[in-house]
Amino acid sequence: MIYNAYQAFTDVSHPVRLLASSADRLLNVWSTTSFASPMQRMAAWCEVVALAGFTHARPDYEIPFVEIDGQRFWVDEQVVLSQPFGDLLRFRREGLLDAPKVLLIAPMSGHYATLLRGTIRTLLRDFDVYVSDWKNVRNIPLSAGDFGLDDYIQYMIDFIKFMGPQTHVVAVCQPTVAALAATAVMAQDKDNNQPASLTLMAGPIDVRVNPTKVNDLANEHPISWFKEKLIGTIPSPLGGTGRRVYPGFLQLSAFMSMNLERHQKSFVDLYRLRVDGEHAKADAIRDFYQEYFAIMDLAETFYLQTVEEVFQKASLPQGKLMFKGSAVDPKAIRKTFLLTVEGERDDICAVGQTLAAQDLCSGLRPYMKSHHLQPGVGHYGVFNGKKWEAQIYPVVRNHIQSSM
Repeated sequence: MIYNAYQAFTDVSHPVRLLASSADRLLNVWSTTSFASPMQRMAAWCEVVALAGFTHARPDYEIPFVEIDGQRFWVDEQVVLSQPFGDLLRFRREGLLDAPKVLLIAPMSGHYATLLRGTIRTLLRDFDVYVSDWKNVRNIPLSAGDFGLDDYIQYMIDFIKFMGPQTHVVAVCQPTVAALAATAVMAQDKDNNQPASLTLMAGPIDVRVNPTKVNDLANEHPISWFKEKLIGTIPSPLGGTGRRVYPGFLQLSAFMSMNLERHQKSFVDLYRLRVDGEHAKADAIRDFYQEYFAIMDLAETFYLQTVEEVFQKASLPQGKLMFKGSAVDPKAIRKTFLLTVEGERDDICAVGQTLAAQDLCSGLRPYMKSHHLQPGVGHYGVFNGKKWEAQIYPVVRNHIQSSM
């Protein structure tokens, strides 16, 4: 019922937001007249109304080119492998021949992989970039089957095998656990396509270390409570009608409630900045929320298994994570260089949680393991923004290049 109620509200409010968006554009044209000030205030209010709602459509990556040292290089975006629950995208820029192959694994956690467009732009300076582009299960028919944690790990293995030997894997946040598991499984199988390097950034490898509010919330209730209270059924006539999911709107609402005053202030700031003519700053806020409010649902099996295995049981660091009936053993990793990256102010994956991978990969020689703790950044600052570009990316780049 919860999804039906949400969808009914969305169906009613969507035309209002469309009307506000049209009014915003029209009023901005009129604001060039002598009535500029009142028109600007009304346009700014319409913009806020139009923005205040969720969308389930994946935004575009919008990376037609990258600029390096003042020169533009065009970027080609192509789906190179398509599977029911996710595609493998390739971003290849002109002028970059025989570059190392990097698989950037995006989170499957309520947002689209486009959230990493800044990360992709930076990586394109030096690498041939592939991205796991997860699909919204709300649009995937039941005939495609179920999707669980084993499937998630298998998709990563499939992507790595498709890319072939000397692939470098970079996993951001939630998929770090599955990426480490996939690498371990390939090592246990003595697969010739084992990643040359693995970079784990701000991920919950061991949530028992320095638990955050997010970790505490996952342990407040048994898994049966999550299934009863947080799982909904996709209503008709959507493509995934009948599929059981953890709705993206529930997750985003929960995240926003943790910092509600900050989000409220951002919308007030957007209005004020637009009225005052500080459009660059207003655009930055608008762009952030357009991406932040683009949400995707998660398959019930995947969501519940992730909560239970990663956040409640901490199965991987305790040697209890299973993949298709066999134990996952990170000690088997002997050929893959490992880098872990954390942010000093990360309140989602706290300091020490990602670093835990270093101890789990005890089969690696010391010179094959390294760690970077970035001062002054929170969760998103680990993989996006000025400090990512100027201080973290050089560490990642050097790690990849030294493992070739």
